[in-house]
Order: sequence, then structure tokens, then C-alpha cells
Amino acid sequence: MTSTSTPVLVVLGVGPGLGLSIAQRFGAAGHRVALISRTPTRHPDYLAALAGNGVEAAAYVADANDPVQLATALGAVRDRFGRIDVGYYGPAAFEAAPTGDITELDADGARAALNSVVSAVDFAGRLLPEMRERGSGGLLFAGGLSSVVPMPPLGGLALAAAALRNYALTLHAALQPAGVYAGTITIGGLIERGDIHRAMAGNGDLPTIDPDELADLTWDLYRDGTEAEAVINLLV
Repeated sequence: MTSTSTPVLVVLGVGPGLGLSIAQRFGAAGHRVALISRTPTRHPDYLAALAGNGVEAAAYVADANDPVQLATALGAVRDRFGRIDVGYYGPAAFEAAPTGDITELDADGARAALNSVVSAVDFAGRLLPEMRERGSGGLLFAGGLSSVVPMPPLGGLALAAAALRNYALTLHAALQPAGVYAGTITIGGLIERGDIHRAMAGNGDLPTIDPDELADLTWDLYRDGTEAEAVINLLV
């Protein structure tokens, strides 16, 4: 029987790039892993990759933007593992956030952009009570460089990225006294092996980064628990 005291990582929106690398890195550090995504056909490959490295893992189906599905999946994780210690939020980059020149962003576009951050807040809110009760654990986010470097062509996407970054940084300040970590990695570059990287195959103009390196950096942030953010800027 698996000990329910062994820490558990939940990866929401797991994909073949950074999400899977995060799962592998935390698994290597002794975490059991729960994967959640809306594409169950990919789950067997992810689970096989984790099992090959000796990581205990399970996978669940849910759309991060559907509160009912998310609640059901997290309930299943707790039923299976007995606890959740770390949550990594990594759904596909703000699909509802409109792109285009920021000067042409209208009120509806702004609402859509900011609404795309709601699922991150929902995810965090569902994990925080048990973390605060135990006085340990963490919430991890990943976002784009447009949250810190002006990129007018990204329009509402930049607005959403900035909101997510601010949420993570503010959570960090609020949760430190409770012994709970929150932080974010801000990425300027194309993540290898990810869906966007595969979709843009052949575009040699964009600098790329190994997701395993990003996962190591994310682990370091969580392990040390002091810094709220790491910025990786390969673009400018």
C-alpha cells in the first residue's frame, strides 16, 4: 500500500513539453504525480514515461475551464492519493485571450483575456485550504514574457499574462507567512517538445529551450521557497 504521507503533485493541463517535464522532475524528487488534461488519448504515453523512471502516477480527464470537471478530477486525485501538496497550472496559453495590436483591443476582448485567468484562480482556490492547514505545499505557474516586456502585437494575451504573473507574485507574498509557496516562471522562448513547438516546426527564427531545464528551475524555486519568480528571456 502506498503511504498517504508521500507528497503529491498535480499537473493541470499536462502536455508533452513543460508539463511532463515538471511531472518527471518532481517525481524524481519523491512526489507521486496526478496528471489532468482534456485529452485522455495522450495519458497512456505520459504514464508510461513516468513509470519508466519509477514515478507513481495516475491521469484524469478535465477541462481546466470547466469548474465541475475540475472539481471532480481533483476529488478523484484525493481519493486515489489522499492529499495534494503541489499544484502546477499549465493549460494551453490563454486560448480565449484575443491577440492583435494592443491599440485595437476592445472591452469585450479585455473581458475575454482576463476571464482566461479565472481557471488559474479556481485551481489555486481548490488546493489552498489543505495547504494552509498543513502549513506546507506550493502553487506553481508558468507564463509568457509579454507580462514583463511590452509586446504590442500580442494584445489581450499580454493582458492575460500580466494578470497571471501578478496573481502568482501576490500569492507568494500572501502565503509566505503560512509556510506555503507560490511562484512563477516567466518564459521568453519556444519550449521544445511542446505542442506550440511542434506546430511551428521549421521556423528556425525562434529560440528554443529544453523543458527539462525549465523543470529544474521550477523545482529549485519550489525547493528554496524564497524567490517568487524566475525570468527566462531568449527573445530580447
